[in-house]
Amino acid sequence: MTAMTDNTTHAHAHAPVAHAAQPAAEAHGQQHPIKLYLLVWTLLFVLSACSYLVDYFDFHGLLRWTLIVVFMLLKAGLIVAVFMHMAWERLALVVAILAPPLAVLVLMAMMAWEGEYTNFLRVFFFGA
Repeated sequence: MTAMTDNTTHAHAHAPVAHAAQPAAEAHGQQHPIKLYLLVWTLLFVLSACSYLVDYFDFHGLLRWTLIVVFMLLKAGLIVAVFMHMAWERLALVVAILAPPLAVLVLMAMMAWEGEYTNFLRVFFFGA
C-alpha cells in the first residue's frame, strides 16, 4: 500500500509540463531586435532635427511653441514606449506610471486657466 501511495505522489511531480507554446525569448527574458532600437534612434534624431529646424526657420508665437511641444512629446513617447519597455507592459502598470503625470498636466492647465481668469477679473474691475 505504501508503494502505491509513493507512486501516486511522484507521478504528478514528474509529469511533463507543456512549454512548447512559449517562444525562447520569453523563457529567458524578452529580447527585441536591434533593428527596432536603430529605427527608434533614427526617429529620435529626425524629430530632434525637426525641433532644431523650428529655430532655424525662425518660427514665432503659438506655432513655434506648438511645434516644439509636439516634437518633445513625440520623442518622450518613443523613449518611454521602447527604451523603457512600456509598450510591452501590462495595461495596469502603464496606467499606474502614466496616469500621475497626466493628472499633473491637467491640474497645471486648470491652474493656468484660473490664473488667466483671475487676471482678467482684476484688470476688468480694478483697471490696468
